[in-house]
Amino acid sequence: MMCAHRLCMHSVLTLGGRKMQIKSAIITGVACTLIAGCGTQQSIEEKAARIHEATLTMDTHIDWPSKQNRAPEFKPGTRYEPGSSGAGQWDLVRMKEGGLDGVFMSIFTRQADRDAAGHKAAKDHAINLINITKKMVEENPELAAMAYTAEDAYKLEKSGKRAIYMGMENGSPIGVDIENVKMFYDMGIRYITLTHSRNNEIGDSSTDPKQEFGGLSPFGEKVVKEMNRHGIMVDISHVHDETFRDAIKLTKAPVVASHSSAWALRDHNRNMKDDMLKAVKENGGVVQLCLLGSYIKEYEVPEELKKQIAALREKMGAADLSGEARQALRAEMRTLRSKAPRATLKDAVDHIDHMAKVMGIDHIGIGSDFDGGGGLVNIDDVIEMPNITVELLKRGYSEEDIRKIWGGNLMRVLSETEKVAQQIQSGEIKVD
Repeated sequence: MMCAHRLCMHSVLTLGGRKMQIKSAIITGVACTLIAGCGTQQSIEEKAARIHEATLTMDTHIDWPSKQNRAPEFKPGTRYEPGSSGAGQWDLVRMKEGGLDGVFMSIFTRQADRDAAGHKAAKDHAINLINITKKMVEENPELAAMAYTAEDAYKLEKSGKRAIYMGMENGSPIGVDIENVKMFYDMGIRYITLTHSRNNEIGDSSTDPKQEFGGLSPFGEKVVKEMNRHGIMVDISHVHDETFRDAIKLTKAPVVASHSSAWALRDHNRNMKDDMLKAVKENGGVVQLCLLGSYIKEYEVPEELKKQIAALREKMGAADLSGEARQALRAEMRTLRSKAPRATLKDAVDHIDHMAKVMGIDHIGIGSDFDGGGGLVNIDDVIEMPNITVELLKRGYSEEDIRKIWGGNLMRVLSETEKVAQQIQSGEIKVD
């Protein structure tokens, strides 16, 4: 006779004709001695599977392009076993199995020298990652298609293909040439994270030890206006608080934080304070919850392990590392971090609870940062995305709430950004 909790799991995995990989860890610990008791758990899991199946699910930050650039032998159209060597946290097959309908691939450029040569190198690198992403889609037409508008996501969801958008993490590839904004839009970029780990020509970063402009630079103001003009979402993850305030005051369109969390629950410079969350609400924007452990919850780490991680992080920051050397250091970092206590899915959803309390359900989304440092206990791979839906349902979020968090809010922001661009281009909205 099959154990009661296995009966529950079987019903979830086959519901709706989609292979749903809801971790058994969610069910672990549930008393299965009484069929009736398991029936209660089954109804929660079943409802979560139905909602996840019916909902447009979007993740605004996956760092696969950088991974592919480092490891060109990776085959995105092949299913890799989660946790196996070289598997990363995403491939197209696992994406489908996890019921994730669309992603924004991160066109990430590390902040380097800010001279003419550095600007050219950054631009060339970004173009290379864009081409890598488009080539991946071309080679897997049965699984995915490029997406450029909000409407594309819904059309592709109906067709059963994964929607592949692109967002540029770090505005450094723009350099000091405002014409590059339109060029990147034409290439398919639909959000630009204004800064990354250090200040750039656009403005100050949240993690640079020294402010340079006191927020946006004069050139950065032009960039925000040009992004509005062409329909590129203004991404305020990674920026300094003053850069955030300048951008949200200047923009005519709603902003997006492609991968950020709540400062009140984890006081990290990368996270957003309550006044910033309220400003995003007033602006009509959306904050996409980042699933990176150090942004979610601080756990006590042994001092010796801290020193080892800090020393390795310094090594990884070197700009002249080869792809092979960087990959080896990343593997070493994963080994070190596996020894430390880790934040969990429940810790992450605590951030959603806080954001909902501060700015309302209409301004929250998901930006995992998979393949770029993201990943928590019970949500460490794209195949585990349904676990988020289960946890939200357990906490009393409605089906409509879950639809908004998983994609509705983001698509509204993208749609409104497109509308603002049309109004600017027609002269209905004036910009300097």
